[in-house]
Amino acid sequence: MPTFTKREILAGLAAFAGAPAVAQTPAAPVRVVLTTALGAITVELAADRAPITTANFLRYVDAKRFDGAAFYRAMKLRPAPPLGLIQGGLRGDAAKTFPPIAHESTRQTGLEHTAGTLSMARYAPGTATSEFFICIGDIPSLDADPTAPGDNLGFAAFGHVVDGMENVLKILAAPVSASGGDGAMRGQMLDPTVAIVTARRAS
Repeated sequence: MPTFTKREILAGLAAFAGAPAVAQTPAAPVRVVLTTALGAITVELAADRAPITTANFLRYVDAKRFDGAAFYRAMKLRPAPPLGLIQGGLRGDAAKTFPPIAHESTRQTGLEHTAGTLSMARYAPGTATSEFFICIGDIPSLDADPTAPGDNLGFAAFGHVVDGMENVLKILAAPVSASGGDGAMRGQMLDPTVAIVTARRAS
């Protein structure tokens, strides 16, 4: 099983990013159901602690822009107990992508990249748009670390899985292309991708 440095993880999560803008703050916490081809995943968003990132995610949900998107990456750090992440979103579809948002680091929010955490993929801080990922197991290297060199602001965690983690694991275990993906993402691209059929606020 391959191992990946923090730099390689960062490079992979940087795909399909752009330049900053600020989203509106939502009024209250909310749950969203991602219905995928391998089952439903329910996430609870931390609107009180990560309001900008939560509002951004809900823009895509409410505009139904995640409908027909996909989980397309499975980074498998360890087979047992499973450790890694799955990544999904619009893959840079300009027609469906809203402007990027300001970065909310884990030092600001107090959230951490533990098992089941929902977080935003990005390139530089302030470039997150539609790409998101779910952690399988604890991955503290994705948290902000002011003692680290270079880009040390980590990723913007903004929620966690409350139901359907077994379906997250199904996506992590799905087949990947041996040659697909560039750089750090090589060998991590799902083949076929796992469709996000719908994304809706839970009733």
